[in-house]
Amino acid sequence: MKLLLSIWLLMFSFGLLANETYQFDSGVQEKTYREIISELRCPKCQNQSIADSDAPLSEDLRYIVYQKLKAGETKATILQYMQDRYGDFVLYDPPVSPKNYVLWFMPIIVFLIIIAALVTKVGKRKLKPEAEEI
Repeated sequence: MKLLLSIWLLMFSFGLLANETYQFDSGVQEKTYREIISELRCPKCQNQSIADSDAPLSEDLRYIVYQKLKAGETKATILQYMQDRYGDFVLYDPPVSPKNYVLWFMPIIVFLIIIAALVTKVGKRKLKPEAEEI
């Protein structure tokens, strides 16, 4: 039993070590790669970056980012490519544009509505006069 468990753990650990060992030309290029994959949301997982996701689509996107960096493209052009291909959703920090004003300004509008409702409600309250003693 211990032998089977040891073999299974050994196979599992080799599987983890085999994940994406890309060779970069410089430390700056690797740092840029890490920044980009942290800023891109997995289109399938939706709540993980492609750096954190194990989805096959994320693996493909990481490889595309690697290829583009090796080809000499900048961070801005890679992010623009991903945005053009997958939409604003793929960016964790989408740009402010007319098609996503709701995303950016709705929290502020809701907050202002709540404040206005509270001010109106508190302003209409009347203090009850204290009963006079006879």
